[in-house]
Amino acid sequence: MTKPFELTAFQARKLIGQKKLSSLELVKSCLNRIKKINHKINAIVALDESIAIKHANEADKKTLKGEKLNLLHGIPVGIKDLNMVKDLRSTSGSLLDKDNIPKHDDEIVKKIRNEGGIIFCKTNTPEYGTGGNTTNKVYGTTKNPFDLKKSAAGSSGGSAAALSCDMITMANGSDYGGSLRTPASFCAVSGFRPSPGIVPAVNSSVSLNPFSVQGPMGKNVKDTFLLLQAQTDINNNDPFSSLNSISLPDNLLETDLSSIKMAYSSDLGCCPVDKGIEKVFFKKMKVIKNNFKIANNDHPDFLDIHNCFEVIRGFNYVSSHGEKYKNSKKLLGENLIDNVERGLLYNIKDLAWAHLEQTKIYKNFRKFFEDFDVLICPSASVSPYPHEKLFVDEINGKKMPTYMRWLALSYAPTMALPCAWSLPCGLDHLNMPFGIQLIAPAGHDSKLSEIALALENILNANEETKRPLPKI
Repeated sequence: MTKPFELTAFQARKLIGQKKLSSLELVKSCLNRIKKINHKINAIVALDESIAIKHANEADKKTLKGEKLNLLHGIPVGIKDLNMVKDLRSTSGSLLDKDNIPKHDDEIVKKIRNEGGIIFCKTNTPEYGTGGNTTNKVYGTTKNPFDLKKSAAGSSGGSAAALSCDMITMANGSDYGGSLRTPASFCAVSGFRPSPGIVPAVNSSVSLNPFSVQGPMGKNVKDTFLLLQAQTDINNNDPFSSLNSISLPDNLLETDLSSIKMAYSSDLGCCPVDKGIEKVFFKKMKVIKNNFKIANNDHPDFLDIHNCFEVIRGFNYVSSHGEKYKNSKKLLGENLIDNVERGLLYNIKDLAWAHLEQTKIYKNFRKFFEDFDVLICPSASVSPYPHEKLFVDEINGKKMPTYMRWLALSYAPTMALPCAWSLPCGLDHLNMPFGIQLIAPAGHDSKLSEIALALENILNANEETKRPLPKI
């Protein structure tokens, strides 16, 4: 018999609406799961059990009274520790904020609450979301549920690991260089990087930064899309949100893949990828590519993507964290210091070049999708690696020039302003979770989600590609 914590969010919400499951039953089941599992993986880092019980009881009263129920009514949602939650310790993974108890929710938390989500816990993240391994000086390291010696990736590693173990029903995350997509891949859950502005980001230090976005994570596509619907809004404090005219369907329906033109690439023509991962990817593609109208091994021209990314990211890091570096360097982690210091090496000519290059990359990307509906590539360049390592420093015997380079499969599309799904796709050559990215240009969120839903059903129908579950 399925236990409440094992339910998908979509299933649980339906049962709550039908009065076949109470929010209190679901929340208590998740709380018990957290008590049993969390000490092993360290995914949930702040928790208020009394608030969870209180809000679950309030949700059940509304249900019994026959009141109108919102999208996430009675569903427990984990919040990444970069988002501020009223009266709940919110550290951003930094010693600078280790005692921070916010007096107000940030905007995305308000939106989830308003849609009936029960917010009672924070999920772990590296300091200010900096890095592909979820570890920090406040809470320590989040471990991979499939192998406790391995990394859950980052920066949304706490959200991904907690979902993978059924400790929460859905979770929010954020993504710049793959912070949603890589943890989703490492932990065998779903994550969606929406187009800029779909989910308003109003707390950014640099508002004209379309590369960093907020987004949803779930156990499957429907759950993730349900949270996206709750997160979506127009907010004039985010300049990209104020320009957003994209509307999402009320009910997500799978598309007919036989009408979809698909391109696939193991390395996007520019990214270091482990040889084992490359072999696994092509093996998975053999299983699925015949479902599409067209399946060509192809990719956009990403030009000098690595230098372009480093310069623009450096500018954003100096803008966002330069004062912290100047005044409190001793309290900061290695990755954040590295980002700021590399950013400080660039000058206005470098920045001007990077923005010109990014514009060319963007145009190449849009031109590519005149011939294709979706681009598929691996979500991560390597199998989950030992969590003692701060980052992947070598691939195929070649030293990585920066700590971010192993994440190029994610940050290359980011610079072209995409929307992108990460879906579980069975196990890799080391019997660890393997994920694939589904990528499309900004503005194609609904169509790409319909493709993702259809492909997920095909993946889960095959033993080689179905979503694996941890045995923790």
